[in-house]
Amino acid sequence: MKETTRSISKRERLIKTARELFAKNGIHATGVDSIAIASGVTKKTMYAHFRSKEELVLAVLRHYDGLARNEFMRQVETGGKSPKTRLLAIFDFAQRWFQDNNFSGCLFINAIGEYSDDDSPIRQICKEYKKLVKSYIHQLCQEAKASDPQQLADELALLMEGATVTAQVSQNPKTAQIAKRAAKALIDKAIP
Repeated sequence: MKETTRSISKRERLIKTARELFAKNGIHATGVDSIAIASGVTKKTMYAHFRSKEELVLAVLRHYDGLARNEFMRQVETGGKSPKTRLLAIFDFAQRWFQDNNFSGCLFINAIGEYSDDDSPIRQICKEYKKLVKSYIHQLCQEAKASDPQQLADELALLMEGATVTAQVSQNPKTAQIAKRAAKALIDKAIP
């Protein structure tokens, strides 16, 4: 997801830099020293904004949640003229995302893989993001008058998640196209 270029505060710079490093290297593998150096601030400044690395991780995920969901929904809404075609636009969005030079998988999937404690606030933010995306897909299924909107939403969300992980692991540029063909079959069956 791309942000517009403008003068940003040190806090915003820390969040942006940490997000890029977490996506590229993983959260646990990214030290606070490297975040401070890459963002051009001192560790003292970093700790003035975030009391701990976990607090920074939470800020990154909250910030990215807004960016990622808004971009996803915007592209899906403009990608199709009807609710049914917007359901397929989910996979057109995925195609563009997977082909981005900086694509390193889903930050939320990657983060949840690094935090196994069910009570972790980081894990909770990741779950909430996925729940909200799935809720949006469910809304589109309802608008498209699917025979069973919940089932179709579950199937499409699973396809999207599977395609995302597959694209990350295999680096296959056709992953989203394969998922879109499967989605089309499910959509055609569920929506007469």
